[in-house]
Amino acid sequence: MNREGYQIESVPLQGRYDGQPGGPRVVQCTTVNISTEPPKDHIIWSLLCFMYSNPCCLGLAALIFSIKARDRKVAGDLEGARQYGSTARCFNIVATVLFSIMVLIFIITITAVLVQINEAYRSYSRYHTYNSGYNHRG
Repeated sequence: MNREGYQIESVPLQGRYDGQPGGPRVVQCTTVNISTEPPKDHIIWSLLCFMYSNPCCLGLAALIFSIKARDRKVAGDLEGARQYGSTARCFNIVATVLFSIMVLIFIITITAVLVQINEAYRSYSRYHTYNSGYNHRG
């Protein structure tokens, strides 16, 4: 098996060819799905989502699936670990996107409120000017 994941096997042809020892051969390449990388459990990302951005308990769900993926990896079930890790990754993505949208909406809301307060203050101060210390007593 070579580095790219292909398995090379020699298959003899029918009959013999006298010019080469062992006869002519046809080389067939078949793809073998071998992943040398261990499955990812995304435990750090899940912990961060659980601690800091946990909308609708998605961070908790991601953490649970990450722990399940790590348990499967330790048990030797790599395919199960990949499935649980993939589910944890999906929950983490959704939790991160929802949290980012909530922060963006919060920033926009605070900015709009501050602008309205500033405009109201300017409007109030324009119509209600003070004497600035000039008191005429007559």
